[in-house]
Amino acid sequence: MDFKTLQAPKDGLCAISADALLLVLAAGSVPASLEATLAAAVKGAVDAGDLALEAGRALYLHRVPGLKATRLAVTVCAASAAPAAWRKALAAGMALLKGGGARHVAVALVGADAGAEHAEALVALAEDATYVYRHTKPSAPAASRLERLSLVCEKAQAKAIEAGLARGRAIAAGVALARELANRPANHCTPSHLAAEARALARRHARLAVQVLERKDAEKLGMGAFLAVAQASHQAPKFIVLRWQGAGTTKVARAPKAAKAPVVLVGKGITFDTGGVSLKPAPEMDEMKFDMGGAASVLGTFAAVAELGLAIDLVGLVPACENMPGGGAVKPGDVVKSLSGQTIEILNTDAEGRLILCDALTYAERFKPAAVVDIATLTGACVIALGHHRSGLFSTDEALAASLLEAGERAGDLAWRLPLDEAYDEALKSNFADMGNVGGRPGGAITAAKFLQRFASRYGWAHLDIAGTAWKSGKEKGATGRPVPLLTHFLIARAG
Repeated sequence: MDFKTLQAPKDGLCAISADALLLVLAAGSVPASLEATLAAAVKGAVDAGDLALEAGRALYLHRVPGLKATRLAVTVCAASAAPAAWRKALAAGMALLKGGGARHVAVALVGADAGAEHAEALVALAEDATYVYRHTKPSAPAASRLERLSLVCEKAQAKAIEAGLARGRAIAAGVALARELANRPANHCTPSHLAAEARALARRHARLAVQVLERKDAEKLGMGAFLAVAQASHQAPKFIVLRWQGAGTTKVARAPKAAKAPVVLVGKGITFDTGGVSLKPAPEMDEMKFDMGGAASVLGTFAAVAELGLAIDLVGLVPACENMPGGGAVKPGDVVKSLSGQTIEILNTDAEGRLILCDALTYAERFKPAAVVDIATLTGACVIALGHHRSGLFSTDEALAASLLEAGERAGDLAWRLPLDEAYDEALKSNFADMGNVGGRPGGAITAAKFLQRFASRYGWAHLDIAGTAWKSGKEKGATGRPVPLLTHFLIARAG
């Protein structure tokens, strides 16, 4: 889709040549600045009871006399017109227009000035509203006819809005990649496919390099926890290393001493999770193809970072495999040795994500990172705690936690910080290994984070549990692409 700025015509909004005009009004009353033709149409709708000037309300009008655009959609946002309110209002307006015949929609915020954040949100909402999964569904409904969105602004605002549109396009491309990967069925999106996607991404961007470690490489390194999860699957495990060289010349596998310390993103890449021997219940098990949502978000974030050309050094680590039952599967009670040298008693084979992540967190040490953030669809307990609106955030670094929370607010991709008290460590004690891989049902999201913390003591670390936000169930079943927006804003801030 094409996104542009559109300088407000001297003759007013009625003179805009577009298939549709999406008018965003602040709640309360009709702005005095709104030109007479549009003011009359809005007041008429309010008087007739078809529209109330309350946040979230919207109305479609066809062929309004005096309006050059054939279609008029009016949507109301909170009086502040803050980005969160703007997103909500845009969603209501786009819902009125996306299924129609409009190819070009002009969007105008009346009563407040649009800025870069409004432009970015417009791109995100439009791309989300028009996304259609097609890879294994040729019969999917036709895509929206919408081809172009223009944000109306004054000349003085144009530069900032262009920057917001560019940022929005890059993030939307990353979100789309993450959604597409996660939506593909597990017989299509295998660990090998994730590796191929990473290589394809590197071919498109000169400053992005990729290395894929095979099973024999992981064995040589001593990644016993990662390999334990993979050992019953016929799909070969892949440990994917991405390196964005934005702030200096670096190599994929080793960071030279002269290189600036990179940020490392670690994404859980379980391309299908049966639970292993601790088999999951059959209902909704199909949704376990989304268990590589962390890996998808890392690849999507790299796509956004490369599109923006951020001046930052960034490493991505994606341990990718399937968790399957079978004669060769790891069993409850088995003890494995992790890359760190710590031993783990596997009490539940369905707590596999933390096993592949712990070896990746240890591998991250070789880059002498400035910060490490792991992203994982890790626990159902986090869904119970926070629902589907906010991702769970755990961190040992106050500044890192604050910057991630702030990035989520800016992006409209929210997180909530949960505790890491030492008392939760008690649940991970084992009589037969340095630790167990689960700590019981109480505080399950926290004990999972405490497990990971044991492998992340040598750098600033944060963990994002996205089990409740990476996908939707029910009639709208599908990946969301979160938390690509949060991660990209986090990296934009670090890049300055």
